[in-house]
Amino acid sequence: MNRNGIRSRMIMLLVGILMVCCTACGGETASKGPEGSLQDIMAALYANADLDADFREGLDYFDTLELTDDLESYILGTDEITYTEGVVSMPKMSSVAYQCVLLRVDEADVETAKEALKNSADPDKWVCVSAETTLIESRGDVIFFIMSGKDVAYAMNSAFQSL
Repeated sequence: MNRNGIRSRMIMLLVGILMVCCTACGGETASKGPEGSLQDIMAALYANADLDADFREGLDYFDTLELTDDLESYILGTDEITYTEGVVSMPKMSSVAYQCVLLRVDEADVETAKEALKNSADPDKWVCVSAETTLIESRGDVIFFIMSGKDVAYAMNSAFQSL
């Protein structure tokens, strides 16, 4: 075998090895989002968020509920969002303007759902109080939607982004 034949075979062998390596390391191209139930994810947000002591103390008076048809319009501002799982965390009874929502949606629908939330969010829906900040973010197939005071909203969003 001449030198050109050996060189051609070496190149073919290297190309083959490179293709196998690229295929093996490829993995999933799309992020599925945070793993676990939305109830567990919400608990992790509260555990990891940099919240002040007064807010943490008040968490004893919060509920995290499955988002039902009865709550949907009030919490989301619309019933036009399709989701497979949804939870809301909010005070049981309070004069605090606060809600934190997690929705699991088909990944192809994330941007449409976020836009619908943006258009329907009402930070003035509470009697006598208004939410200072509204944030709508996503990771994979999970949407994070919060209306609250600025410091709490950003602390919770930071915890969401670091999951």
